[in-house]
This record gives sequence, C-alpha cells and structure tokens, in this order.
Amino acid sequence: MSTAQNTRLGIWLMIATTFVFAVQDGISRHLAGQYNVPMIVMIRFWFFAVFVLALAARAPGGLRAAVGSHYPWLQTLRGVLLVVEVCVMVVAFTRLGLIESHAVFTCYPLLVAALSGPILREKVGWRRWTAIGVGFIGVLIILRPGLAVVSPWALVPLCAAFLFALYGLLTRYVAQKDAAAVSFFWTGTVGAITMSIGGVWFWEPMTAPDWGWMAVLCCTAVLGHWLLIRSYEVAEASAVQPFAYLQLVFASALGIVLFGEVLQVNVALGALIVVGAGLFTLWRQWLKSQSAP
Repeated sequence: MSTAQNTRLGIWLMIATTFVFAVQDGISRHLAGQYNVPMIVMIRFWFFAVFVLALAARAPGGLRAAVGSHYPWLQTLRGVLLVVEVCVMVVAFTRLGLIESHAVFTCYPLLVAALSGPILREKVGWRRWTAIGVGFIGVLIILRPGLAVVSPWALVPLCAAFLFALYGLLTRYVAQKDAAAVSFFWTGTVGAITMSIGGVWFWEPMTAPDWGWMAVLCCTAVLGHWLLIRSYEVAEASAVQPFAYLQLVFASALGIVLFGEVLQVNVALGALIVVGAGLFTLWRQWLKSQSAP
C-alpha cells in the first residue's frame, strides 16, 4: 500500500475514532446522570484493563515485556492522571453538557505546547506562543467572564484539559525508552487499580437497561482505542491528528439531538478560535519535525 493510501486510511480511522469517542461521551453523560461517576469510570477501566492484558499476552514477549518499563513511577503517574481526567470530564458532561465541555477541552493541545518547554525542555517559538494566546482568548469567549457570572463548573473541563495535557507530555517523555505497547499496558492496568481503590466504595445497583448501556460504553472505549492505534500505525501522527478535532463536532451534534443542548454563538465562535489555534500549533510542530535532521 502506498504512503498516500496509508494516509487516507489513517484519516478515515481517525474520523471513526472521534465518532466512537463522541458516542462514548454521550453514553457517559447518560449514565452519570443516573449513577455516581467513580463507579462508572471504574467499570469502564476494568474492561479496558482486560483488553490491554489480552493485547499484551498476544504480543511478542508477552506480559513480561509489557510490564518492563524504564519509568515505572512516571507510568504510574500517567495512569492516575488519566483516570482523574476521565472522572473530571464526565462530571463536566453532566454539569455543562457535551457542547460546552468539549469546546473548552479542545484547548488541551495548546496546553501541551505551552508546557512542553518547562517539562520536556522543548523550544517554543513566538509564533506558537502567539497561537497559544489566541487560543485562550477563544476559551475566554466561551466562558464570557465579565459578561456573565462564570460558574465554577465552567472551569471543570479546563481542569480536565490541563490533566490530559500533563498525561500527553508524560506519554511523550516515557516514549524515549518505553514502547507504545508498554505505555498502553500501564495506562489500562494502573487506571483499573486506581479506580478500584476508590470506586468500590461508591457501588450502587444498576437497572438491566443501564447495564446494557454500560456494556456498550466499555465496548466503545475498547473500539475507540483500537481504531486510534490502527490510525497511528498506518499514517503519520501529523497527518491524522488535526482530524481529532472532529470529536467536538460529533459530540456537539449528539448534545443537540439527544440531550436538547443549545449551541450558543459565543461557544461556537470561541471553539473555532481554539481549534484554529490548535491546528496552527500542530502545523508548526510538523514544520519543526520536517526540518529536524
């Protein structure tokens, strides 16, 4: 298969990934409206852990190779950061809805760019700093400080974006010596263990239909991660990453159609500014990688 064909397939896989993750977010919002968030996230990560264990068992070297990390403490921190971010984001879905939560959360690539200097010691030029500043103007347009009383809940998806940015930066750091399969294994297992420690205390009975939705939620989580892995396997990350922003579009559509949410003008405008700034930073990162020896 040619490079162009690989890139085309990778783009379609990324589009499918964003759609599946948007459906996952919609189901999470439905279940979190009926049950507590820790239990929902705990069950989801149980299923995810089974998935990564099965993948590791089939991979060359088996479980021994998947466990062997050069950065066990950082891998543990990655797993904890991810489960906390998922919990925080699900809370945002129930308090703000899918549209506004995703509109604010889309600033996480800008946070990655801003934090890559102090954490990874990467040079961030003035162009990317300008894009970061413009992006956060977009966030302010969404939150409308001064024109309306900013609810503390509006800061929840921003907190989730910060946590996910840290998770992404640590993922890039450990990738210096750990294979992607190792990081994936630690993400699933540490997440399941972390949520089990606290989640079991929040257990509550679920109805049969909601157990069905929980099963679908677990399946979408596994399918979404599988599609994401396949996308990065067949195409370069720089080619497919911009299409990850389609999750905002799909999630907004679900919010409007299924949950009766309303797309406010300021949210749409702010989201466009944030996405535009994010795409610019991705483009600058691609130029930097092309010029590197």
